[in-house]
Amino acid sequence: MASGLTPDEMVALWEEHIKYEFETRNTDETLETMVEDAYVNHIPTLTGGYGKSLLGSFYSQHFIPKMPADTGMVSVSRTVGADQLVDELVFSFTHDIQMDWMLPGVAPTGKHVRIPLVAIVEFRDRKLAHEHIYWDQASVLVQIGLLDGSNLPVLGSITADKVLDPSIKPTELD
Repeated sequence: MASGLTPDEMVALWEEHIKYEFETRNTDETLETMVEDAYVNHIPTLTGGYGKSLLGSFYSQHFIPKMPADTGMVSVSRTVGADQLVDELVFSFTHDIQMDWMLPGVAPTGKHVRIPLVAIVEFRDRKLAHEHIYWDQASVLVQIGLLDGSNLPVLGSITADKVLDPSIKPTELD
């Protein structure tokens, strides 16, 4: 096991990392959970960083202080392997602050957003080695009013509702 961690230890470390990002909002403690050459890649926007120096700047300037106060996460599922875990979440917030990491260059709209989000986290040497974070950027843009989804196959917050409630009727196809 390259991570040096049991599955339970990986879960505990990931939850500690999230606590530092979203609850205590402490960059130094967040970085302590990561290896020196760790990286974060927010896939839809290519924000994040490689290595603790760049991640320190990213977390302290563009991520932690750019997180809306009402940010919430609801766990949907978690899969833990030998050296990785995958978290499926519903992520929500009110866009009342400029969010460089998710909506670079977009002024706050005051709109509420709910989206499915997936985090793939690799562990090495008893710490986090990388985070690949995926979400549907088009659904975010529809919810804040920057994209008109009326003529596009983009559905907005109902995608998060459907993740939490599989009985919601699927889109009808011809």
